[in-house]
Amino acid sequence: MAEKSFSLHILLAFALSFHLQFAISDHFTTTVFDVGASIQRTLDVLSFDPQNSKPNLELQKLDAQPSSSSSSSHTSFYLSLHPRSSLQKTRHKDYKQLTLARLARDSARVDSLGAKLELAINGIRRSELKPVGTNSTSFEPEKLQTPVTSGESQGSGEYFSRIGVGRPSKPYYMVIDTGSDVSWIQCKPCFSCYQQTDPIFDPSASSTYRAMSCESSQCEALQVSACRSDSCVYQVSYGDGSFTVGDFATETLSFGSSGSVNNVAIGCGRDNEGLFAAAAGLLGLGGGVLSLPSQFKATSFSYCLVDRDSAGSSTLEFNSARPGDSVTAPMLRNSKYKTFFYVGLIGMSVGVNPVAISPSVFAVDASGRGGVIVDSGTAVTRLTTEAYNAVRNMFVRMTPNLPKASGYAIFDTCYDLSSFRQVAIPTVSFRFSGGKTMTLKASNYMIPVDSSGKVCLAFAPTDGPLSIIGNIQQQGTRVSFDIANSVVGFSPNKC
Repeated sequence: MAEKSFSLHILLAFALSFHLQFAISDHFTTTVFDVGASIQRTLDVLSFDPQNSKPNLELQKLDAQPSSSSSSSHTSFYLSLHPRSSLQKTRHKDYKQLTLARLARDSARVDSLGAKLELAINGIRRSELKPVGTNSTSFEPEKLQTPVTSGESQGSGEYFSRIGVGRPSKPYYMVIDTGSDVSWIQCKPCFSCYQQTDPIFDPSASSTYRAMSCESSQCEALQVSACRSDSCVYQVSYGDGSFTVGDFATETLSFGSSGSVNNVAIGCGRDNEGLFAAAAGLLGLGGGVLSLPSQFKATSFSYCLVDRDSAGSSTLEFNSARPGDSVTAPMLRNSKYKTFFYVGLIGMSVGVNPVAISPSVFAVDASGRGGVIVDSGTAVTRLTTEAYNAVRNMFVRMTPNLPKASGYAIFDTCYDLSSFRQVAIPTVSFRFSGGKTMTLKASNYMIPVDSSGKVCLAFAPTDGPLSIIGNIQQQGTRVSFDIANSVVGFSPNKC
């Protein structure tokens, strides 16, 4: 017995000497979280300056001038895709402040998605909605003044794509958004525009820009529209008081060297307040009729989101083949609201053990509420309170040896890992209808909130019925929206 005890002490001392802490149990599986690497990324993002970075030659090829025009639903298009941190040097003095700013943007985003869905469910008629400061015959931007909110603190997107607009094509960084349908870009003359990285788009310099009539089917499809001199005026609001207002038009969009598409309906924003600092506008990738995939008649699109603290890049692709190793889940649609891409989630597992959650918690009810969407713009995965508590409680029970820390902003489960280089933590998985399971990497659900070793479980509860799989859980995974076959695919390590 003494010999066994001595051996056990030797093994424990050996593990601690390498700063490796394991939550020990015979009943669940673990994965290793690299604390040292996560802390280093928090330091790198604070010191990174895009002006001094070397260009990615492969992505420059994607951003080159288009070789042809096409409207075929079978043509594959590719765009470079960048995290916000790789384009704009952070203004925050430490990672703790950067995290708080990100979480504030994220909360505004979640509120916006909930507001959109409620608006649709409550059946607000288009005739009741008009752009602020407009009537049926006039558009007066001077009447649209509201407090300008910096994109650093409200609702800005985290991932940007590089796309060409107009003819001749000029490249612009645009936020990608699977939770929106309408694409828009800031335009000259601009009555109220925020600062962006690229020069503001000038429609008068493009030979393919065309104003849209109020009777057009695209104008009729807008949730909020009006007429000005027989031309269509649009407005898109984002739930936190921020909005874009301007002329609805058609224009040519170019996908680097992979081609271009003519007559795409986009907003030409003249008054854009509160959102999207650095980006020139937004690419709507939702499921509605005005989204880019719908306008292109795309059979599929996919993206791979690199770590948001990295300087790396990846691609946004249309009509490319889904990777063969994808974990697939049914793509579901909500008859009350076409924009969101719902996924058939039936449960979650922690340490390979199923969490006690009824599948009905993740289902869309008869009113159109509930369900689970996959969203590129939300960072932290939101679960209904019932589901979150069950997942959180099981995770905590399986990590008794990890030193606890106080909660942080929206996170209530945090750990002080400052004295460790690596830790073993329970695996976390999504279980989809159809029998497939996606097991997350440790960095997809344990994230640093400062540069001192405090990390938190990156899930949060929501008071509403809608659950959201956010982009932290998607990082490093190619997410494919196979529209033709109503399937969502998740393929790890495809950036």
